[in-house]
Amino acid sequence: MSSEKIVFFDLPSKEPCVAWSLNPWKTRLLLNYKGLDYETKWIEYPDIKPTLQPHIEPNDTRWPYTIPAIKFPDGTWSQESRRIADLIEKRYPEPSAHLDSPYQSRIEEVVPRAFRPLMAIGLNQIPKRLLNPASVEYWMKDRTDIVGCDLAEHEAKNGGEAAFAAAAPALQEVTAMLKENPDGPFFSGKEVSYADFVWISTLYFFKRIGDDMYEGALNASGDRTVHEIILKAAEPWLKRGDR
Repeated sequence: MSSEKIVFFDLPSKEPCVAWSLNPWKTRLLLNYKGLDYETKWIEYPDIKPTLQPHIEPNDTRWPYTIPAIKFPDGTWSQESRRIADLIEKRYPEPSAHLDSPYQSRIEEVVPRAFRPLMAIGLNQIPKRLLNPASVEYWMKDRTDIVGCDLAEHEAKNGGEAAFAAAAPALQEVTAMLKENPDGPFFSGKEVSYADFVWISTLYFFKRIGDDMYEGALNASGDRTVHEIILKAAEPWLKRGDR
């Protein structure tokens, strides 16, 4: 018998548990925007593979099994935020997330250029500020392997103002995109799209890491106001992050 609800797999935080990670927030915002009935299953990092492996074909990447993942009421499973977005839009087309927006490819290209420099800070601070003990050991080993050195050393060398300066060109590019349609608050003006959710998720991810990350990113963006406005406009879809 199939469940009547969508099951959404997300990464927990320390108590009080509230969603924090960028990619799961893309899916969560889409679910909330469409008003879909779902329940959240919180999955610690070491439990991702054993939870998903029996149900999902692995990604051909460093992380074969990732969060977000989803199980639809008909028993279909999927992972990876953009793949999930396509499936949600096909199954629940109204209200539209406008995945065909010209801003979609643009924001997907620029976000990694804003995100990667700032992760010199995030890689070291996320396990301290957000993760439960069950995920800390996994995170420390995996991310240390990626950067090739101790995460605190990596932050000391590449974090702080150097990280914000490195991210500034991409952040300012997003600022310019948000100003292209002065009616705002979204990229296309008054009409929200999944492209907006990609950027809103990024901003909220910075905020969840800490005010130092969020404020530093806004200060490097060239005009913090447009980012504050889009985050404010997303409040109805950001409210449900704890269940």
